[in-house]
Amino acid sequence: MQTGRSYLTSTMTDRFDCYYCRDNLHGKKYVKKDEKHVCTKCFDKLCANTCAECKRPIGADSKELHHKNRYWHEDCFRCAKCYKPLASEPFSARDDGKIMCGKCSSREDGNRCQGCYKDICFLAGSQNVEYKNKLWHEECFTCFECKQPIRTQSFLAKGDDIFCVPCHDKKFAKKCFHCKEPISSGGISYQDQPWHSECFVCQTCRKPLAGSRFTSHENHVYCVDCYKTDVAKKCHGCKNPITGFGHGTNVVNYEQYSWHEYCFNCKKCSLSLANKRFVINQDHIYCSDCAKKL
Repeated sequence: MQTGRSYLTSTMTDRFDCYYCRDNLHGKKYVKKDEKHVCTKCFDKLCANTCAECKRPIGADSKELHHKNRYWHEDCFRCAKCYKPLASEPFSARDDGKIMCGKCSSREDGNRCQGCYKDICFLAGSQNVEYKNKLWHEECFTCFECKQPIRTQSFLAKGDDIFCVPCHDKKFAKKCFHCKEPISSGGISYQDQPWHSECFVCQTCRKPLAGSRFTSHENHVYCVDCYKTDVAKKCHGCKNPITGFGHGTNVVNYEQYSWHEYCFNCKKCSLSLANKRFVINQDHIYCSDCAKKL
């Protein structure tokens, strides 16, 4: 590929006329082409090459690229597949006239390496990699991040890029809320935070909680049994833990005491006192009527 033109652009100090319009070129920009001196207006109209891509004239003020008797504006000289600018990049001209970057051209050629774009020779003992109907030399099939050959390692793809597992985890994997290490597979989500299954355990007994009933208290999670034993308040009426599980999830609190709602009853007549006036006497609660009879 060649850039620029073989003709000149300059200014004149002596009388000189445009070959076509005979306009005086003194002190003006002009182009010399095929030994003819042409003003820029006539050049753009009568002499400019036509861009092979956009089909518009390549004016005197535009940068021109040419290859094998074809011409392009610099901005039009792009890969026909990915549209990458190729003015200063390696490229290939296809038999159908398309211009392609090395990467896209290799994809069109079945036996070219997707890494170095060179031919892949199928010889006895040679090691090549095939993935998604594409081929690489073994040493060219590398991690996009660390650039090390994958060889026999496991790998993961992100778009068109290949990553070894450590680099993929470091760059893309979610971090466990507990241990802050990447979660490469599986895991669970709790309160919009990701966890390793092995990290999501009861704070007390370390029993795995994935798939089991659990509750949380002060940013820690507990299995039902440990929550009842170690964390839950005890009902002042029945003396059993107030867990929030199953029957009687509502709780009544008064001073330092707590009750299941179904246990918050008058000591004498057993009337439910939830949302009612009551009297407490010697750690027992009474309705107003029974309190008067004490």
